[in-house]
Amino acid sequence: MDIHHIPFGTTDWSSIPVTTHAGVNGVAYWRTCHFGDLRIRMVEYSPGYLADHWCSKGHILLCLEGELHTELEDGRRFVLRPGMSYQVADNAEPHRSSAATGAKLFVAD
Repeated sequence: MDIHHIPFGTTDWSSIPVTTHAGVNGVAYWRTCHFGDLRIRMVEYSPGYLADHWCSKGHILLCLEGELHTELEDGRRFVLRPGMSYQVADNAEPHRSSAATGAKLFVAD
């Protein structure tokens, strides 16, 4: 990741507008900031959330609260709890998320 031309700044995530993204089940709430080509998000999944697609976008993701279940298209499964993260490259391994009890995440992509 090359980060260029972004001056020092702070982000008050509570002031960032929320967008709603429906899953097969549940809802994802995104607060999104863009810094050049870098997208930074605070994401909250409602209890029972299941993504409606396999994602091929690369991410660095940190679980802040709750429990995130990630399934790879090849069948492997992973569970993130607070303080755990994952990273995956663009077009590397399609994945989808679910959160039986809900989750709050910090995502860079």
